[in-house]
Amino acid sequence: MPLGTLDRTPPPFFRQGPSALTRLMFFSALALFLMVADTRFKLTQPVRAVLATALNPVERALRAPVDAVSAVGDYAMGLQDALSAEARARRELAEQAARSARVELLEQENLRLRALLELRPGLSVRSQTAEVLYDAPDPYSRKVIIDRGTQQGVAVASPVINEAGVLGQVTRAFPYSAEVTLLTDKDAAIPVLNMRTQVRSAAFGNSAGAGLELRFMAGNADVQVGDVLATSGVDGVYPSGIPVAKVVSVDRRVDTGFARIALAPIAQPDAVRHVLVLEPLGVQMQPKPEPAIDPNAKPGSGGRKGSRK
Repeated sequence: MPLGTLDRTPPPFFRQGPSALTRLMFFSALALFLMVADTRFKLTQPVRAVLATALNPVERALRAPVDAVSAVGDYAMGLQDALSAEARARRELAEQAARSARVELLEQENLRLRALLELRPGLSVRSQTAEVLYDAPDPYSRKVIIDRGTQQGVAVASPVINEAGVLGQVTRAFPYSAEVTLLTDKDAAIPVLNMRTQVRSAAFGNSAGAGLELRFMAGNADVQVGDVLATSGVDGVYPSGIPVAKVVSVDRRVDTGFARIALAPIAQPDAVRHVLVLEPLGVQMQPKPEPAIDPNAKPGSGGRKGSRK
């Protein structure tokens, strides 16, 4: 197309009507009037109300995706908080269960210690409490190690008991620990007294290490199931009257002249933690004083003070 044929006249918007400056001044004055009128006379308030009412559904529709995303985020955060709270509550519940178990264990231990303290005043020998540390490493014996030794006054042959009865005897003493051979050991022996018949005998640990037995008892001996055996005190080691075992079976054999009598220890050695270590009776026995010698006595008269001349 030739350049000479182009229409070079301005568009109708700029070609007709007032000039641009006039229109600028008019609209500026109108804006200023509307601002003053809205501020002083509230003329545009109804118009705003109508526009807000008309645009409210549009605003809600446009805000729905934003609200949905926010709700999903709040749900996820709330779920995470709930899971964290549940895990925390489970941990607290487990800690409370463990604490409750420890409290129950301490209550049982307190009862055992009270029983030991109640047992001590009735004894005629000196005693001290001790705690079982661990079992002896020898698998063929029934021995435990306690936390008291020669530095605390524990001596070899000291009886060891708990609130139920006799547990065993100290067979080795070290400075700060001691080895206790239990009654159920195969090499253990203790003199006992049948509380029903008042007959003395001796109880020995059996080879299985699970109980005791009365040996060398006649087949017609007056021993019955349920009889309680206590220490007799004739050995000079154990005080008399402390429970030892109970008769659980009596096998009166015809082919031999002896009865096989099985015993169950009253004090269970596998469920003990605190014990009482007694001083052997032989330690407290005062030696008999030797008779005084009269220096003025004649030879051949015995030299004893107070003898007749």
